[in-house]
Amino acid sequence: MVERVQLSREIIIARAHTMIVEQGLDAVSLRGVAAALGVTAPALYAYVDDKLDMLRGVAESEFERLLASFETIQADSPLERVRLQAHAYVQYALADPALFQMIFLFRPNFEVHSEGDDLPAATRAYLTGAQAVEAAMADGSLRPGDPMLVSLALWAATHGAASMLLAQLNLGPEYESQILATVIDNLVRGLSVPLDS
Repeated sequence: MVERVQLSREIIIARAHTMIVEQGLDAVSLRGVAAALGVTAPALYAYVDDKLDMLRGVAESEFERLLASFETIQADSPLERVRLQAHAYVQYALADPALFQMIFLFRPNFEVHSEGDDLPAATRAYLTGAQAVEAAMADGSLRPGDPMLVSLALWAATHGAASMLLAQLNLGPEYESQILATVIDNLVRGLSVPLDS
Protein backbone atom coordinates (compact mmCIF):
# COMPACT_ATOMS: atom_id res chain seq x y z
CA MET A 1 0.00 0.00 0.00
CA VAL A 2 1.28 3.45 -0.97
CA GLU A 3 1.54 5.80 1.99
CA ARG A 4 -0.17 9.12 1.40
CA VAL A 5 2.18 12.10 1.73
CA GLN A 6 1.64 15.79 2.44
CA LEU A 7 1.47 17.28 -1.04
CA SER A 8 3.50 20.22 -2.27
CA ARG A 9 4.74 21.30 -5.68
CA GLU A 10 8.26 20.21 -4.72
CA ILE A 11 7.13 16.70 -3.73
CA ILE A 12 5.13 16.27 -6.94
CA ILE A 13 8.06 17.43 -9.08
CA ALA A 14 10.49 15.20 -7.19
CA ARG A 15 8.23 12.16 -7.78
CA ALA A 16 7.94 13.03 -11.48
CA HIS A 17 11.74 13.31 -11.64
CA THR A 18 12.15 9.86 -10.10
CA MET A 19 9.61 8.35 -12.48
CA ILE A 20 11.36 9.86 -15.52
CA VAL A 21 14.69 8.38 -14.42
CA GLU A 22 13.25 4.97 -13.55
CA GLN A 23 10.61 4.50 -16.26
CA GLY A 24 11.34 7.01 -19.02
CA LEU A 25 9.55 10.16 -20.10
CA ASP A 26 6.70 8.40 -21.92
CA ALA A 27 5.68 6.54 -18.74
CA VAL A 28 5.10 9.71 -16.71
CA SER A 29 1.55 10.95 -16.21
CA LEU A 30 -0.33 12.96 -13.62
CA ARG A 31 -2.31 9.85 -12.74
CA GLY A 32 0.88 7.80 -12.27
CA VAL A 33 2.52 10.45 -10.12
CA ALA A 34 -0.65 10.80 -8.05
CA ALA A 35 -0.85 7.03 -7.53
CA ALA A 36 2.80 6.92 -6.44
CA LEU A 37 2.01 9.64 -3.89
CA GLY A 38 -1.13 7.91 -2.64
CA VAL A 39 -3.58 10.57 -3.86
CA THR A 40 -5.95 11.04 -6.78
CA ALA A 41 -4.89 12.95 -9.88
CA PRO A 42 -7.24 15.91 -9.21
CA ALA A 43 -5.40 16.52 -5.91
CA LEU A 44 -2.30 17.51 -7.90
CA TYR A 45 -4.06 20.45 -9.56
CA ALA A 46 -3.70 22.57 -6.45
CA TYR A 47 0.07 22.52 -7.10
CA VAL A 48 0.58 22.01 -10.86
CA ASP A 49 -1.52 23.26 -13.76
CA ASP A 50 -1.12 20.13 -15.86
CA LYS A 51 1.44 17.52 -16.92
CA LEU A 52 3.47 20.08 -18.87
CA ASP A 53 3.69 22.35 -15.84
CA MET A 54 4.86 19.40 -13.75
CA LEU A 55 7.53 18.56 -16.33
CA ARG A 56 8.48 22.24 -16.48
CA GLY A 57 9.32 22.05 -12.78
CA VAL A 58 11.55 19.02 -13.41
CA ALA A 59 13.21 20.76 -16.37
CA GLU A 60 13.91 23.88 -14.29
CA SER A 61 15.86 21.84 -11.74
CA GLU A 62 17.67 19.89 -14.46
CA PHE A 63 18.80 23.02 -16.28
CA GLU A 64 20.06 24.32 -12.94
CA ARG A 65 22.03 21.08 -12.55
CA LEU A 66 23.50 21.48 -16.04
CA LEU A 67 24.39 25.10 -15.24
CA ALA A 68 26.09 23.98 -12.03
CA SER A 69 28.28 21.63 -14.07
CA PHE A 70 29.22 24.55 -16.35
CA GLU A 71 30.12 26.68 -13.33
CA THR A 72 32.61 24.11 -12.04
CA ILE A 73 34.64 24.29 -15.26
CA GLN A 74 38.15 25.60 -14.76
CA ALA A 75 39.42 26.86 -18.11
CA ASP A 76 42.56 28.78 -19.07
CA SER A 77 40.81 30.60 -21.90
CA PRO A 78 37.32 31.30 -23.25
CA LEU A 79 38.01 28.93 -26.15
CA GLU A 80 38.87 26.12 -23.73
CA ARG A 81 35.68 26.95 -21.80
CA VAL A 82 33.67 26.50 -25.02
CA ARG A 83 35.22 23.07 -25.53
CA LEU A 84 34.79 21.95 -21.92
CA GLN A 85 31.16 23.11 -21.81
CA ALA A 86 30.47 20.91 -24.83
CA HIS A 87 31.98 17.95 -23.02
CA ALA A 88 29.95 18.71 -19.86
CA TYR A 89 26.76 18.86 -21.94
CA VAL A 90 27.40 15.41 -23.40
CA GLN A 91 28.31 13.95 -20.00
CA TYR A 92 25.00 15.25 -18.66
CA ALA A 93 23.14 13.62 -21.56
CA LEU A 94 24.87 10.27 -21.09
CA ALA A 95 24.32 10.25 -17.32
CA ASP A 96 20.55 10.84 -17.54
CA PRO A 97 19.17 10.11 -21.04
CA ALA A 98 15.49 10.36 -20.08
CA LEU A 99 16.01 13.69 -18.32
CA PHE A 100 18.05 14.91 -21.30
CA GLN A 101 15.11 14.03 -23.56
CA MET A 102 12.69 15.78 -21.23
CA ILE A 103 14.48 19.13 -21.00
CA PHE A 104 14.03 19.62 -24.74
CA LEU A 105 10.32 20.05 -24.23
CA PHE A 106 11.34 23.54 -23.04
CA ARG A 107 13.26 26.17 -24.92
CA PRO A 108 15.53 29.09 -24.21
CA ASN A 109 14.44 32.61 -25.08
CA PHE A 110 16.25 33.61 -28.26
CA GLU A 111 14.69 37.11 -28.02
CA VAL A 112 14.19 37.59 -31.76
CA HIS A 113 11.85 34.62 -32.16
CA SER A 114 10.52 34.11 -28.64
CA GLU A 115 6.95 32.86 -28.43
CA GLY A 116 6.67 33.29 -24.67
CA ASP A 117 6.92 29.55 -23.91
CA ASP A 118 10.56 29.69 -22.89
CA LEU A 119 12.06 28.49 -19.63
CA PRO A 120 14.32 30.95 -17.75
CA ALA A 121 16.80 28.26 -16.68
CA ALA A 122 17.03 27.01 -20.29
CA THR A 123 17.79 30.59 -21.34
CA ARG A 124 20.54 30.85 -18.71
CA ALA A 125 22.08 27.56 -19.88
CA TYR A 126 22.09 28.75 -23.49
CA LEU A 127 23.49 32.17 -22.55
CA THR A 128 26.30 30.56 -20.55
CA GLY A 129 27.50 28.86 -23.72
CA ALA A 130 26.91 31.95 -25.85
CA GLN A 131 28.89 34.13 -23.43
CA ALA A 132 31.88 31.81 -23.72
CA VAL A 133 31.66 32.11 -27.51
CA GLU A 134 31.45 35.91 -27.29
CA ALA A 135 34.44 36.01 -24.94
CA ALA A 136 36.46 33.83 -27.34
CA MET A 137 35.60 36.21 -30.18
CA ALA A 138 36.50 39.20 -28.02
CA ASP A 139 39.94 37.80 -27.15
CA GLY A 140 40.58 36.94 -30.81
CA SER A 141 40.72 33.15 -30.44
CA LEU A 142 37.50 32.69 -32.46
CA ARG A 143 37.01 34.41 -35.78
CA PRO A 144 34.67 37.43 -35.71
CA GLY A 145 31.12 36.54 -36.69
CA ASP A 146 27.58 36.30 -35.48
CA PRO A 147 27.91 34.98 -31.90
CA MET A 148 24.39 33.57 -31.92
CA LEU A 149 24.98 31.63 -35.13
CA VAL A 150 28.27 30.23 -33.85
CA SER A 151 26.69 29.34 -30.49
CA LEU A 152 23.83 27.54 -32.22
CA ALA A 153 26.22 25.69 -34.54
CA LEU A 154 28.28 24.51 -31.58
CA TRP A 155 25.12 23.47 -29.73
CA ALA A 156 23.85 21.58 -32.79
CA ALA A 157 27.15 19.73 -33.13
CA THR A 158 27.31 18.91 -29.43
CA HIS A 159 23.68 17.80 -29.32
CA GLY A 160 24.24 15.65 -32.40
CA ALA A 161 27.23 13.95 -30.81
CA ALA A 162 25.24 13.33 -27.62
CA SER A 163 22.31 11.91 -29.58
CA MET A 164 24.59 9.60 -31.55
CA LEU A 165 26.20 8.27 -28.38
CA LEU A 166 22.78 7.77 -26.78
CA ALA A 167 21.63 5.78 -29.83
CA GLN A 168 23.97 2.96 -28.73
CA LEU A 169 25.16 2.11 -32.22
CA ASN A 170 27.69 -0.41 -30.86
CA LEU A 171 30.60 1.44 -32.40
CA GLY A 172 32.92 0.18 -29.70
CA PRO A 173 34.56 2.16 -26.90
CA GLU A 174 37.42 3.47 -29.05
CA TYR A 175 35.15 5.23 -31.54
CA GLU A 176 32.62 6.28 -28.94
CA SER A 177 35.29 7.98 -26.85
CA GLN A 178 36.54 9.91 -29.88
CA ILE A 179 33.22 11.07 -31.38
CA LEU A 180 32.77 14.16 -29.22
CA ALA A 181 36.41 15.16 -29.38
CA THR A 182 36.39 14.84 -33.16
CA VAL A 183 33.15 16.77 -33.64
CA ILE A 184 33.81 19.59 -31.17
CA ASP A 185 37.54 19.94 -31.58
CA ASN A 186 37.29 20.07 -35.38
CA LEU A 187 34.44 22.57 -35.28
CA VAL A 188 36.29 24.77 -32.80
CA ARG A 189 39.45 24.47 -34.89
CA GLY A 190 37.53 25.52 -37.99
CA LEU A 191 36.12 28.57 -36.21
CA SER A 192 39.39 29.53 -34.57
CA VAL A 193 41.77 32.21 -35.72
CA PRO A 194 44.90 30.56 -37.20
CA LEU A 195 47.96 30.92 -34.97
CA ASP A 196 49.92 32.60 -37.76
CA SER A 197 47.23 35.23 -38.49
